[in-house]
Amino acid sequence: MLLLDVGNSRCKWAYVQNGRWTQQGVVELASLAVLQADFARLHEPSRILISNVAGAAIAAQLLKLCALWRCAPEFLQAQPTQCGVVNGYAQPQQLGSDRWLALIAAWHHVHAACLVVNCGTATTIDALSARGEFMGGLILPGVQLMRSSLVANASQLAQQDGTLCDFPRNSADAIHSGVLRATLAAIEHQYATLAKRYVGAHCIVSGGAALQVQSHLSMPVEYRENLVLRGSHIIGESKA
Repeated sequence: MLLLDVGNSRCKWAYVQNGRWTQQGVVELASLAVLQADFARLHEPSRILISNVAGAAIAAQLLKLCALWRCAPEFLQAQPTQCGVVNGYAQPQQLGSDRWLALIAAWHHVHAACLVVNCGTATTIDALSARGEFMGGLILPGVQLMRSSLVANASQLAQQDGTLCDFPRNSADAIHSGVLRATLAAIEHQYATLAKRYVGAHCIVSGGAALQVQSHLSMPVEYRENLVLRGSHIIGESKA
C-alpha cells in the first residue's frame, strides 16, 4: 500500500510491504511534484490511500502523481463508525479525515479514553471515550500560525524567536509565551474535562510542534509520530 497524509502545508507518505513501512518521506506542498521521482522507484501498490485536507487543487495534483499506476487512489473520509471508533460528530463526514485517522490510530494504540492532540498548521484536540467514541474536540490555530498571524497583523511586532517565561519582559518572549500558553491551556483544559469522566485517561500528541508543546504539559503525555498515516494503515489492513 501507498499511504499519503496531505495536510495544510506538507505531504507525508509511507510505502507498506507485508505490514511494514519500508519507505517513507515528507515534502512541502509547494514542492509536491518532486514525489514523481520518489514514486517512480516504487513497485506498483495494490492500494493507494489518501487523507487530503488541502483542497481540490491539491487532490488533482495527487491524481496526476499516481497516474503512473493502474491502481485508483482512494480519498479517505470520516465514517459514522470504522475500525472500532464511533464518530460523534453531528454530521460525521464533516470531520476532517486527518482527525478521524488520528483517532483510529490512537484508539488502536491504547484502547482506552484518550485525548488526541495534533500540533500542525492547526492544533486539534479531540477526545475518545473508554468505548472508542469520538466525543468531540477543538480546533485552534497552530503554534506557528498563531505567531505568524499576530506578527502579520500588528505593525510593531516582529517575527523573532522567544523563550517561555512567566512574566516576559520583551516582545519576542511575550509572543512566544502567549502563543504557547494559549495552546497548553486548551490542551490541559480538555484533558482535565476528559479525566473527570475517565480517571487515568491517556493523552497522545503528534505533529510538527508536538515535542515543543509536550515538554510543557503538566500531565503524562505520549508522543506518537504519524498518527494520520498510522490510521490509514489500520484502515488499509482492515479491508485487505
